[in-house]
Amino acid sequence: MTILTRSLIPVLLVLGYLAGQRVLAAGSHAHDKPAATPALQLDHGRKWATDDVLRRGMSEIRLAMNQSLARIHNNTFASAQYEALSTRIQKQIDYVVGNCKLPEQADKQLHLVIEQIIAGATEMKAGTRREQGAATIVRALAQYGEYFDHAGWRQLEP
Repeated sequence: MTILTRSLIPVLLVLGYLAGQRVLAAGSHAHDKPAATPALQLDHGRKWATDDVLRRGMSEIRLAMNQSLARIHNNTFASAQYEALSTRIQKQIDYVVGNCKLPEQADKQLHLVIEQIIAGATEMKAGTRREQGAATIVRALAQYGEYFDHAGWRQLEP
């Protein structure tokens, strides 16, 4: 390495750092407004088709929440129960994601629901905002029923 190269390296590093700072500063203005979350949509006015895997997994998540809601509302649901519920729900999400075979557009819409369920389960497991996490899952299940064709689906009583 020549003396010229060795003396240029620190200069180039500083210039690179300063250029990066300018990009970050300019980019922060673009992030002043939160990015719009994609909204669920119907399939040309109809509910999206489902398959057996999806119906089974979502039914299990609904059952788990239904069995827990009264105790959650009464503040008698213990930390260990929230963690177990979160784990039970995540197991069903893993099952659905790993085995569900929907057309691409239906799958994109389903992921909007699943992301909410995962967020709620994460809140329940983390120990903060556990009740809000449960409420997030209940809302996601309501949206699932509004946007996906699942015969016999019933909304949970809040």
